[in-house]
Amino acid sequence: MRALQPSDPLWVGRYRLLGRLGSGGMGQVFLGQSPGGRLVAVKLIRADLAADPEFRARFAREVAAARHVSGMFTAAVVDADPAGPQPWLVTAYVPGPSLADAVAGRGPLPARSVLTLAAGLAEGLGAIHAEGMIHRDLKPSNVLLAGDGPRIIDFGISLAANATSLTGADLVVGSPGFMSPEQAQGQEVGPASDIFSLGAVL
Repeated sequence: MRALQPSDPLWVGRYRLLGRLGSGGMGQVFLGQSPGGRLVAVKLIRADLAADPEFRARFAREVAAARHVSGMFTAAVVDADPAGPQPWLVTAYVPGPSLADAVAGRGPLPARSVLTLAAGLAEGLGAIHAEGMIHRDLKPSNVLLAGDGPRIIDFGISLAANATSLTGADLVVGSPGFMSPEQAQGQEVGPASDIFSLGAVL
């Protein structure tokens, strides 16, 4: 965690911000604390995205769907304000590095750890798919390694962030190297596309 910058807000909604966790396609991610003391991850949407009505509508739909996803291996959505002056999203805080950072720092995981990771990610994707959602952007940086297993983050929300200002013909959501062939070609995707991405991650 890094210190807050002078330009950073001290509060987002009812959550007090404690520091910066990182940044993503949608904006800055902060470590926050609820009034009851619970640590959470607070995603504050970029101003340019917040000014786009198309993004707001898509973001609201994706957040509403993501709220229903539950399971051991996903970082649950706990709060959101898609309609605020600067929309935000709050998820459960996962105290652990991303898979990308872990591999970059320590090299490939041992075979037994990879098997445990695969089982957790498969179960997490199952919970996401059970709610009719597709992740669309499963990659090592969207997998956090907690002490009791992996957590999938940013499920579904990637569509809202990446589809803004794109036409249907130009819409390709995902990350090169981890997306399925149909996804790379801008075709319709389903649960099988996420399974392809899971294989690429492993």
